[in-house]
Amino acid sequence: MKTHVAALVLLVAGATTARDEFRYVPNEAFGLGERLEYRVGYKFITAGRAYFQIAPEPVQHEGRPCYDINFEVRSLEALDWLYRVRDRYRTILDVAGIFPWEFEQHIREGNFQRDFHARFDQRNRKAITTEGTFDVPPYVHDIVSAFYYVRTLNLGAYSKGSIIQLQNFFDRQTHDLGVRILGRQTIEVEAGRFRCIVIEPLIKEGGLFKSEGRILIWLSDDERKIPVKVSTRIPIGTIDAELTGYSGLRGPLHARIAQPTER
Repeated sequence: MKTHVAALVLLVAGATTARDEFRYVPNEAFGLGERLEYRVGYKFITAGRAYFQIAPEPVQHEGRPCYDINFEVRSLEALDWLYRVRDRYRTILDVAGIFPWEFEQHIREGNFQRDFHARFDQRNRKAITTEGTFDVPPYVHDIVSAFYYVRTLNLGAYSKGSIIQLQNFFDRQTHDLGVRILGRQTIEVEAGRFRCIVIEPLIKEGGLFKSEGRILIWLSDDERKIPVKVSTRIPIGTIDAELTGYSGLRGPLHARIAQPTER
């Protein structure tokens, strides 16, 4: 009996040590099975659809449970003759620490193609990519994991104009990624009327947030902090992605204050 008790104590102690090897980030924002759907448009024209999807079951990486997150943007087939878009991103995100273990990017935009894969060795602070192995800081993000990490933060505690500093690895190097808090605003999209916190990513690299001008993101002003709208400046105007539907949320969406009006 004493031998069994001793073994149990050692097992628990070992599990605790492994668990405490990495940081723990409280998360009430998202969970398994969350799906967010968007209309991507230019002025009054619907140009495509996009979605964020967290797989309904966790995946394991080095014995740790992880979220399997996909983000995809597709132009409408009717507009493919004009400019075909088939972009897909995937990140394997640590459930407890909200940091990435793997990242994939597959870009198909017109005649441009790019495929990128990175595996993050968070213990040894290395990014092993299709283009080489590179040193990275602790808990470095890819652009998708950074977005989900920001959702876990208490954004309401930051004053207007504050900048949250993160680090994002992409294309052989680590980039500084600032997130500026712009304030609060109530907006209406197809999915309803929402109270939002408006943020601005301060980065010009990484594909997902690369643009010719400012990018503004409206996050629901509640525990979920789901992206309600993304507005991206391009040379000929603005492209907007607006929330059309959602499912599998971690909890109630208190920032939704009204049904959508007829459009």
